[in-house]
Amino acid sequence: MQAEPGCEVFVAGTFNSWNPRKTRMKFENGVYSTSATLPAGRHEYKFVVDGVWCVDPSCAEWAPNGLGSLNSVITVS
Repeated sequence: MQAEPGCEVFVAGTFNSWNPRKTRMKFENGVYSTSATLPAGRHEYKFVVDGVWCVDPSCAEWAPNGLGSLNSVITVS
């Protein structure tokens, strides 16, 4: 995830009950990242940057979320 240095960046999704402050991302080498072990299957997620929910611009698959916007989708085999 790319965001300005000093931002508060989290990832929220089906894997953490959409908790916007549970999975914090760390700024290193010009990007924000984190690691998580996800079970096999389809997971929807969004980034939360300084309180603003954002889709992953590098994600190839998105799904409508019922709130008038999209969620990013990752499938783990």
